[in-house]
Amino acid sequence: MSTPMLSPELAAELAHAHHSGKKVVFVSGVFDLLHQEHLLFLVKAKAAGDVLYVAIESDVRVRQLKGPGRPINTQSVRKKNLEQLGLVTSVFILPDDFSQPAQHRQLIAEIRPDLLAVSSHTAHIDRKKMIVEEYGGKLLIVHQHNSEISTSKLLAQHAKK
Repeated sequence: MSTPMLSPELAAELAHAHHSGKKVVFVSGVFDLLHQEHLLFLVKAKAAGDVLYVAIESDVRVRQLKGPGRPINTQSVRKKNLEQLGLVTSVFILPDDFSQPAQHRQLIAEIRPDLLAVSSHTAHIDRKKMIVEEYGGKLLIVHQHNSEISTSKLLAQHAKK
C-alpha cells in the first residue's frame, strides 16, 4: 500500500464532506502569480459544487515543469495566497515526485471528488477524465483558456521593462 497523499485531518474533512452530501470539487495547478484567469477559474470551480479542494505543485515540481527561476512564489506563499481568496475549503501541496499516473490515480482515489474541475488547456485531459470516472466523479471544463494571459507571459512582459 502506498503512503497516503492526504493528511489524516484532510482525509477526515473530505470524508465528512462526502457523508454530509456535499458536492466535492477538486482542482490542481501551480498558481504561482495569481492573475485574473486563475481567479475566474477558481470562481467557476467553486460555483460547480459545495466545497473546493486545491492541490498545488511543490516548488521542486514547478522547477521541473516551468524551468529555472520558477516558481516566483514559494509553495507556502502560493498556498497562503489561495487560502486568503476565501474561495477554497482547503489547499494542500503535492509531493515533490508527483508525476506518475499511478500517483494521480491514488490522489483521486483518496479525494473521490464529485467533480474534477479543469480549464480547456489542461494537459492529459482524457486520462484525467478516465481516472476520475473510475472513482464515480466527472471531469468538468469550467473555464476556457485565455492564451493572452498566463504567468509565463506576465513574467516575460515584466522582464522587457
